[in-house]
This record gives sequence, C-alpha cells and structure tokens, in this order.
Amino acid sequence: MLAIRFARVGKKNKAQYKIVLQEKAVAPGGRHVEILGSHDPHLKNTVIKEDRIKYWLEKGAQASDTVHNLLVTKGVITDKKRAVKIPAKKVEEVSADAKAVADKPADAEVVKEDVKAEPASAEATAGEEVAKSEEVVAEAPKEEAKAEEKKEEIKAEEVK
Repeated sequence: MLAIRFARVGKKNKAQYKIVLQEKAVAPGGRHVEILGSHDPHLKNTVIKEDRIKYWLEKGAQASDTVHNLLVTKGVITDKKRAVKIPAKKVEEVSADAKAVADKPADAEVVKEDVKAEPASAEATAGEEVAKSEEVVAEAPKEEAKAEEKKEEIKAEEVK
C-alpha cells in the first residue's frame, strides 16, 4: 500500500520535511516512489504538487494524518481534519503516579514517616549532612584497620 507522508530532512533543531510517496512498510527516510512537495514548519512555507497528489490519492494512496491535515488546510482536498495520534507515555506515567498517591490511605503513621523524610528547614538538612559526613570520616579509620588485619591474616596463612 502506498502512503503519502513526511520524510524529515534538515539540520538538528531546524527540521524541514519532504512530502513523499512510498510504500507503507518502508522507513520514512528510505526509498520513495516520488517527491510530492516540501514543508518548512518554522517559516510555515509549503510547496505542494497538487495535481500529482490528487492523482495518487485517486489511485488509492493513503495520506498520513499530519499530511492529510496539511492538504485540507491548503485546500488540496476537501475533507475533515483528522486527530493526530501523539504518543503520551510520560503523561500516563505521571497520571499513574498521581493515582497511586491519591489511592494511598491517609494513615497517621504514613504522615509521621513523611515528616521524618522531609525536614522542616534547610538548616536541618545542612545539619544532617554534616552529621553524615562526620560518620563517614569516623568509619574510614575502622575500615582501614579491618583491611590491614585481613592483609596480616593472608600473610600469616602464606607463611604456614
């Protein structure tokens, strides 16, 4: 089946599109049957070969949703605009997280845990960070001493 769709060309952050006719199974940047126009979304500049597009639509080619809407806007075809399908993975993840929070019961224990997890001020956070860093400094000599003991044990085993 033939499809009329966009093939992206142009530089990074400066997209331009060719309107191409190609097999539906071929990648949009792949081999095409015919170039039917171009579209620059930044300048809103569109060049269309109307007679060729009408010819291929009569022969059974299907326009993608975005190209169909562009052709309706330019008056090449008379039809209603189609809803463009945009994947919304991030929106679904956020809404799933929001539902999980909304469904969570408001127990007193949960509220107390939240208060402990989030200190009331930046001073408390800074104090906790200093305390943690002091603990790490205090643990460092202990770890070095353990490493030296292990080395001595290994040497003693080698001597035997």
